[in-house]
Amino acid sequence: MPLGLGRRKKAPPLVENEEAEPGRGGLGVGEPGLLGGSGVGGPQMGLPPPPPALRPRLVFHTQLAHGSPTGRIEGFTNVKELYGKIAEAFRLPAAEVMFCTLNTHKVDMDKLLGGQIGLEDFIFAHVKGQRKEVEVFKSEEALGLTITDNGAGYHLPQRIKEGSVIDHMQLISVGDMIEAINGQSLLGCRHYEVARLLKELPRGRTFTLKLTEPRKAFDMISQRSGGGRPGSGPSVGTGRGTLRLRSRGPATVEDLPSAFEEKAIEKVDDLLESYMGIRDTELAATMVELGKDKKNPDELAEALDERLGDFAFPDEFVFDVWGAIGDAKVGRY
Repeated sequence: MPLGLGRRKKAPPLVENEEAEPGRGGLGVGEPGLLGGSGVGGPQMGLPPPPPALRPRLVFHTQLAHGSPTGRIEGFTNVKELYGKIAEAFRLPAAEVMFCTLNTHKVDMDKLLGGQIGLEDFIFAHVKGQRKEVEVFKSEEALGLTITDNGAGYHLPQRIKEGSVIDHMQLISVGDMIEAINGQSLLGCRHYEVARLLKELPRGRTFTLKLTEPRKAFDMISQRSGGGRPGSGPSVGTGRGTLRLRSRGPATVEDLPSAFEEKAIEKVDDLLESYMGIRDTELAATMVELGKDKKNPDELAEALDERLGDFAFPDEFVFDVWGAIGDAKVGRY
């Protein structure tokens, strides 16, 4: 059967790479989305959190990125619980934690904590700093943003394309949290919904972004980065293995990804950016996991529709994902 025949698509996909990434967390937190109703932004029915006895008893060290004593956290099974544990350790409201980076206190989007933490990684938590409101004139169709999320409903520019509309806005930096577009809150939306909203803003009009920047240490005050090339930084995860955090079900301790898995995830993440404007290593890892044992693109399409149907991936994207996984298997990097 030809790929795509009979596949039900719930919404037109994005086709540009300028407006979303993710999270990196990427699989959402199940809060009502901006698009409302029972669609992709609505509540998600996941498994209940596992009982504490079943959670990995691993201890991680953490600091606030702008400076703090070292804290110890344990007993979490997903990113949202991790933020809660960090907030408890430093006596902060959980909503103040914007995102975490691994093994660096800098706002380095290549080191953004996603779905996996190396068992010996050091976690730096970035908390809310200055709030700002910026008016942007959309002179081009593409704004030059690639968006990720923090795994708990906050949306962040991961990359800013050089020479783009956003690149000329000096008040907007990677790592800023996008709270609202034209006064409409984005809390609880999925990253691809935010991308779609930005893409659909009319050209030739001015729109308003409400942003919160991460609190900075003294050596980060003047920092403004367009973000490194995806995959250009060192692989996340050091030491004996990784703790994989899942949006549904318990966290699991796994071996470090194989060379095939690492390259396949990177290539699929690149495709997510190219087709949908998002980067999301956890979503990419899930797609590689679903596709690595499939015999043909049709089987992959069925698996993606069953597990990730809300994304409504276009057929040409599924073909490219199948090709990327196949290339990684045979070492064509």
